[in-house]
Amino acid sequence: MTRPTLLLLHGWGFDASIWEPLRAVLPEFEAVIWDRGYFGAPAMSEVEGPVLAIGHSLGALLLAQTRPAHAIGLVAINGFDRFAGPDGVPERVVARMRRRFAEAPAEVLADFRIRCGAETTTPPFDAEPLAADLALLAEADARAALRPPTLVLHGAEDPILPSSMRATVFAGAVRETFPEAGHLLPLTHAGWCASRIRAFAEALA
Repeated sequence: MTRPTLLLLHGWGFDASIWEPLRAVLPEFEAVIWDRGYFGAPAMSEVEGPVLAIGHSLGALLLAQTRPAHAIGLVAINGFDRFAGPDGVPERVVARMRRRFAEAPAEVLADFRIRCGAETTTPPFDAEPLAADLALLAEADARAALRPPTLVLHGAEDPILPSSMRATVFAGAVRETFPEAGHLLPLTHAGWCASRIRAFAEALA
């Protein structure tokens, strides 16, 4: 079997390092990791196919929206195809977050990471791409985008995504939920994610 290259994209408030535990338990796959540039230089190198696109949180929406060339599948980990709106996070919540970020970006970033269950200590950050991607959380909608076969992995205790949202994102996708897990599955349940990704890749071969 020719294994696809994993294309990994993190979510808002994080960077490429979120994938380190998952990469460690999927050594048989080549991987390319994209970075939005919140804490350093952005990285969006081209990938030769076939590709299995894997996005965490906002990263899943962005991959669904752009559909990288040669993508044979999409894995959305704690992900969504629309963040704000009906069955999602209330629009007023995202609007308030954007207003606060314009005034106190470090505080908003730290608060968000605390809600996710991550450490709040971060290297120096660039507020511009973070603000731009907050706008995407408010406005982007990939529900109508053509996408390859999709696997959705969620945590049943995700503090960021409402349960009604987790049940409806990526309509028609295969979905699995880990009990008592939150919004950082690539960090907290890398082995479980890896087993599902491995099986999904085999099914696509």
